[in-house]
Amino acid sequence: MCTVTSVTRGHVSPYTAFDRTSWRDLARGSELPLDADELASLASLGDRIDLDEVATVYLPLARLVHLHLQASRRLWAAQTDFLGASTDKVPFVVAVAGSVAVGKSTTARLIQVLLSHAPGSPRVDLVTTDGFLLPNAVLESRGILDRKGFPESYDRRALLRFLADVKSGRGEVEAPTYSHQSYDVRPERQMVDRPDVLVLEGLNVLQAGSRSDGRVPEVFLSDYFDFSVYVDATEADVQGWYVERFLALRRTAFQDTAAYFHRFASLSDEEAVATAQRIWATVNGPNLRTNIAPTRSRARLVLQKAADHSVRRVLLRKV
Repeated sequence: MCTVTSVTRGHVSPYTAFDRTSWRDLARGSELPLDADELASLASLGDRIDLDEVATVYLPLARLVHLHLQASRRLWAAQTDFLGASTDKVPFVVAVAGSVAVGKSTTARLIQVLLSHAPGSPRVDLVTTDGFLLPNAVLESRGILDRKGFPESYDRRALLRFLADVKSGRGEVEAPTYSHQSYDVRPERQMVDRPDVLVLEGLNVLQAGSRSDGRVPEVFLSDYFDFSVYVDATEADVQGWYVERFLALRRTAFQDTAAYFHRFASLSDEEAVATAQRIWATVNGPNLRTNIAPTRSRARLVLQKAADHSVRRVLLRKV
């Protein structure tokens, strides 16, 4: 184990740092519950990952989260006994945050699958905050369609109500869903009915900013989290991955005439790169710098990625 002991600005780091070898050793002897084909179905477009990376990074992560889940259950049982009253267990909530194109969706799916194969086979649901984006018609009426993904583009009250209902133990809580093909929310709903674990994935889930009226919210999304993960990389690397993904989508999903971004399908390579870089410079880059990256220090665990998408270091908060 590699513990961070360097002093920064007069303060000892709040993190314990693990290189790849020491982190992988934490899951020594564990078997991967998926094969290459199953992994391919979980990985997002452009997110290069193999079974060795899953064994090195994500299997130890799932084991750590499972330890926290077991500890929360023991605490619930002890508290129930102490109070002399029967209370229902509530879902253990894991948040996954990070930039567009950094691989947070793949991370969330892997946590879901690996946790579901942990001892006791906990039932794990995955919800993305994309479904809580305001409809395009509303964004257009407010003049912020070009700021989709920024905090103000979400129905944050609905997201808070959803998490409050889940954490209160309410059954059959509905979550809205989103279509990346139509680039808009869908009428279909996802039902969440008291799972053992809920994985919530999104750009700004760790944010603790002010409301539109300037007031500080009384409740933050993170108040409902039991564990949180931030997927990190340099902005230059993430921008490069975003451009690569845009080019891949131009050859695949954008070819569908019903796709919102079908107009980009006929772009030349040079035009497509220029378009992706413009979108990054005006939307995704500013959102990352202003809203997303500042929340990194609020995560319990940080996965630091290298330029080849591999996780080079894991940071775990001591406090």
